[in-house]
Amino acid sequence: MRPAYVPQLRLYQDWLREHRGLSFPDFESLRRWSVTDLDAFWRSIWDYDRFESPTPYTAVLEDERMPGARWFPGAQVNYAQRVFRHVGPAHAAGMPAIVSDNERGEARELSWPELRRQVASLALTLREAGVQRGDRVAAYLPNVPETVVAFLACASIGAVWSVCAPDMGTRAVLDRFRQIEPRVLIAADGIHYAGKAMDRAETVAALRADLPSVQTLVVLETPYASRRLPAELGFAEATARDDAQTAAFEPEWLPFDHPLWIVYSSGTTGLPKPIVHGHGGIALMAAASAKHFDMGTSYSANNWGERFHWYSSTGWVMWNCQVNGLLDGVTICLFDGSPSGSKDAPDWGVLWRFAAKHRITYLGAGAAFYANCMKAGLDLSQCGDLRAIRALGSTGSPLSEEVQRWGTEQFERIGTPGIWWSNVSGGTDFCGAFIAGNRELPQTPGRMQCRQIGAAVEAWNEAGQPVIDEVGELVCTRPLPSMPLYLWGDRDHARYLSSYFDVYPGVWRHGDWLRMLPDGSCIIYGRSDATINRHGLRMGTSEIYAAVEALPEVLDSMVIDLEYLGRPSRMILFVVMRPGHPLDAPMQARIRDAIRNALSPRFLPDDIIEAPEIPRTLSGKKQEVPIKKLFLGHELERVVNRDAMANPQCLAWYAQQAAAAATTRDAAQ
Repeated sequence: MRPAYVPQLRLYQDWLREHRGLSFPDFESLRRWSVTDLDAFWRSIWDYDRFESPTPYTAVLEDERMPGARWFPGAQVNYAQRVFRHVGPAHAAGMPAIVSDNERGEARELSWPELRRQVASLALTLREAGVQRGDRVAAYLPNVPETVVAFLACASIGAVWSVCAPDMGTRAVLDRFRQIEPRVLIAADGIHYAGKAMDRAETVAALRADLPSVQTLVVLETPYASRRLPAELGFAEATARDDAQTAAFEPEWLPFDHPLWIVYSSGTTGLPKPIVHGHGGIALMAAASAKHFDMGTSYSANNWGERFHWYSSTGWVMWNCQVNGLLDGVTICLFDGSPSGSKDAPDWGVLWRFAAKHRITYLGAGAAFYANCMKAGLDLSQCGDLRAIRALGSTGSPLSEEVQRWGTEQFERIGTPGIWWSNVSGGTDFCGAFIAGNRELPQTPGRMQCRQIGAAVEAWNEAGQPVIDEVGELVCTRPLPSMPLYLWGDRDHARYLSSYFDVYPGVWRHGDWLRMLPDGSCIIYGRSDATINRHGLRMGTSEIYAAVEALPEVLDSMVIDLEYLGRPSRMILFVVMRPGHPLDAPMQARIRDAIRNALSPRFLPDDIIEAPEIPRTLSGKKQEVPIKKLFLGHELERVVNRDAMANPQCLAWYAQQAAAAATTRDAAQ
């Protein structure tokens, strides 16, 4: 008989009591300790999660400042080494390392020993190609096991990894990779997405030609390319060494702050920020986050075969977070393809059937995914047996109360009452969560349960004072191990400082509106630079969306607030209507009533305009700020990067609307 399940946060608190003599009456007491005594807290994570180093560290946090905090000086770690410690136990328990599937139903499994063999083979091949510690390896790969293998191979020899998804255009990829001057490019020559085969051979050839630093091209050949590319290596060849050749391979011990990967955060102007994270900081932050994700080793009596899936492209930081599951010994489940079927045959049941097929226990996605499932009228009981799912993760944008209630009711009908929603909010910038879940705390739809342990998060008002039950700027007042080491090529940290410390020197300002409730739960109201300010009252855009999108006729929406010098604000609401439901006068009245009743008459839009689509980034975030700047008179190409968008085809329509609005405004002056 299996023992009763014990949440990971509870196991950690039991360990603190037994090994540190620390007892906390409730979660909030634990959280306060974790951000008050940083040295004791992060030392406990190191010990509890059995970090190893051949050399001792001389301090936990040598210099507490932001930016520039130095963690665990003297220690040596390696991300891949942390993964490979699970090879024997997890494999002996019958758990695969990776389960993958795609739109064509081509399922694969990769065992832990096979994962290690392929990683070792590719790592040895890269060494033979001259790759050394600190060299950058760029990848243009989809969400397949080969991408995980390539990343771990780079990490194991101290090369610095960076990946872009093949759904990104050539310009967007070059904007990223040119900054870091990679020595090696690993690329797929084709992909299959939304029901279509897409040739990427010409794109890969263009990337090779426009990246003069690349000395070696490794091609992952697919059935979707029109021609075979001339390359130094094929991926299959590079990973073909047998056990006899790879058995002696071991990941290199690296300084705690050795660069692990470079990820990118796109602003509305300038090139994307190339953010550098370190081996130790990412692994340590992942260990703390796993307790909130309630993620334990798959071969332990506590978790009995965890299968973790978070839908993502390789260009979104949630891909990195999913790979972090390997650090905990869980099976990660990858899906390569569209979560919504194709344009001609929309289907929001794709991921749910994938989850049923592979007995996924933890299913995560962007909040917009769940909202679209609800809007499409999806019946989860028709998507297979989903009773293995014990947690639903959500991030990327605020999850509305209505959508969470819909999902909970769906799971009640299929026999899983009280499904746990692990709603999190964090960022690419530090590859972690500020706001997270806790299986032992109450759930309130529309809220996130708590702040993450170790993250000194507060909501600050304009005077820089912490507030409770008021909307304020989300700040982090003390360092985290996974905060960027630096931005690549950022001399004197000028761009780093201006990105996160321009408002509150020495305090991380994240750019989100946060409201912390007296019970410790939290609500994210969207980006603080997209806030609606009407008649002296500020409102996060997410509250307006919750009211408007609760109407069954409205599929999607976006609001912008235009503030002209010397003029009152002008609020425009764009809505995407369900087919067959026009935006006529009665419908406009219903939308206004919904906002009036849910919020206030102060936030009634001046204009309601039917739009073909809502512009979104590749990670699903609404492009409120770029469209606002477009309507304020900025040039389109200066405020938005088309190649970093999920649906750039809709921009022409918004540009036409902005031009018409400008003509009307000029005529009125």
